[in-house]
Amino acid sequence: MKVLVGVKRVLDPQVKARVKADKSGIDLTNAKMTMNPFCENAVEEAIRLREAGTIEEVVVLSVGAAKSEETLRNALALGADRAILVLTEDVLEPLAIAKIFKAIVAQESPDLVLVGKQAIDDECNQTGQMVSALLGWPQATFASKLEIVDGTAQVTREVDSGLETVNVNMPAVITADLRLNEPRYASLPNVMKAKRKPLEKIDIADLGLDTANRMTTIEVMEPPARASGVMVENVAELVEKLRNEAKVI
Repeated sequence: MKVLVGVKRVLDPQVKARVKADKSGIDLTNAKMTMNPFCENAVEEAIRLREAGTIEEVVVLSVGAAKSEETLRNALALGADRAILVLTEDVLEPLAIAKIFKAIVAQESPDLVLVGKQAIDDECNQTGQMVSALLGWPQATFASKLEIVDGTAQVTREVDSGLETVNVNMPAVITADLRLNEPRYASLPNVMKAKRKPLEKIDIADLGLDTANRMTTIEVMEPPARASGVMVENVAELVEKLRNEAKVI
């Protein structure tokens, strides 16, 4: 069995995002980039499945500029077997990414597609669902537990009312939540080995897909600054302010 894992390069969550001067988007010049946290969970789960003998090969896929190779090498250092990078300088919408996944699935014939439930840069939470729709495969989203037995994936997923367990026939698309696992760190020897692992590069034009964006960003703005707090001398003063100024009691 083979699993195809989606990996996205995003701004490091510990770095404060800066809006471009023309308010057209986020300024990523010289910014520290990293693997999307939800993608880390997807990679970790795929590696665990292979270590358990359930999966034989883990292939990671990313779509983006040449610098995305760094993110894929990180996934290879964590334990993935090989990587595919679809090269494009454009920032693509989830539908375009899903079309690319469908094309790569046709080439690779995986038994399972694992992606993060969303990316922290756009928070769309759409790619996994769109991949499932385009492929005609069953899906299980927001997975916090995954078990594969006899060609069936049993997924515990987080819903508004608690936890829900579903069984889906494979091949299937599953999106990973943060509570699915605790991602490992890449050791130095594995980082060195990752440099020799195969990484295939495909120009997006060679796929012959319509990846034109359907949406236009009008303006990106920083959130309003939070008002500074007020120090109080005692509990009585705090209660008075909550009653008379905040009107919460």
